[in-house]
Amino acid sequence: MSQLDRQSLSAVTTQWLIAKGYNPGDLNQPGENGDTALMRATREGVYAVVKELIDAGADIDSINSDCNNALWFACFGNHYDLINLLLAVNINIDNQNDNGATVLMYAASAGKTEVVKLLLQHHPNLDLKNLDDYKAIDFASNVEVLRILKNVTKSNIG
Repeated sequence: MSQLDRQSLSAVTTQWLIAKGYNPGDLNQPGENGDTALMRATREGVYAVVKELIDAGADIDSINSDCNNALWFACFGNHYDLINLLLAVNINIDNQNDNGATVLMYAASAGKTEVVKLLLQHHPNLDLKNLDDYKAIDFASNVEVLRILKNVTKSNIG
C-alpha cells in the first residue's frame, strides 16, 4: 500500500486501526485469529470503517485462521448493511471455512431467516456441502428457513 493510500484514510479510521492493534500502512495485516482489520470492523459492525477499508483497497477475500471471510462476521452479527456492502463488492459468498461451512449454512443453522433471505438474493451455490456432506438445507433450524430453502431449491430444479 502506498503512502498516498495510507494518507487517504480518515483520522477516524486511522485511529480505529491503531486502537485495535493494526498498522494503518498494511490494510491486510492479520491480527488475532488471523482476522484482518476488515474482518474485525465487520464483526464490530463499524460500517464507516468497513467502507473506507474496502475503498482503500483492503482484500475483501482474505480469510482468517478458521478460513472465514468478512461476510461470515457480517452474517454472525446480523449486520444487514454490511452484508449488502460486502456482497455489492463481490465478496465470495460461497467461501467455505475449515469445516466446509458457508455463510448460508451458518445462517440456516442459526435460524437467521432474514440473513438467509438476503443471501439468497445473491445466488449462493446451494449444492455446496460441508465436510460432513451436508448442504445448507440440511442445516435449516426452523420451519421458515426450511420452507425458504426448499422453495429456492425447487425453483432452481424446475
